[in-house]
Amino acid sequence: MTAHDPNTPSDPSPEALQRTLREAAGGDESAWREIVEWFTPRVFGLIRANCGDPELAEEVTQWTFCKVATKLGDYVESGRFEGWIFRIAMNRLRDEMRRRKRHAAPMEAEILGRVAPGTYDAEPVDRRRLFNALATAMSRLSPSDRKIIELRHVGGMSFRQMADFLEEPLGTLLARHHRALRKLREILGPGIGDDVEDLA
Repeated sequence: MTAHDPNTPSDPSPEALQRTLREAAGGDESAWREIVEWFTPRVFGLIRANCGDPELAEEVTQWTFCKVATKLGDYVESGRFEGWIFRIAMNRLRDEMRRRKRHAAPMEAEILGRVAPGTYDAEPVDRRRLFNALATAMSRLSPSDRKIIELRHVGGMSFRQMADFLEEPLGTLLARHHRALRKLREILGPGIGDDVEDLA
């Protein structure tokens, strides 16, 4: 399974990212557009998965890139840019959620479909039932397990990027991801759980 939307631009190489960040920090508008193109889908996907509100996700995503633009001149690329930008976005989301005194809404069907893509093959009535079951199962996971799944399968982060973002050893993170998916399969039971089994 592709961890993120297939329409998301492919990851730049570390060298290309470093060069583009340097050029963008120097005022190159085309370089900045490349950064926005590379990272907007993932930032938006992660924030939307965590708040369930596309308008709020759009607002936080726009704010995040405005913030990054002001800080880019001081940023030193060390292979952790995505973790850095995700952290800025998540901090902003927490601030907004506190300010609005809102609670996270259930993940929407199209987001849930990335966690169990096989559900898209079902008939519309069955698909709604499957999505509801998956949403309920996700809500029964611990916040830490839910975050692992969202970062990997909604945010599209690699395990190395997740390890940097969460500041955990890679081996620990891989084990946590495996346990989180196993718990999700157990909650779902036979059927839907089989779709989750193929996630990597």
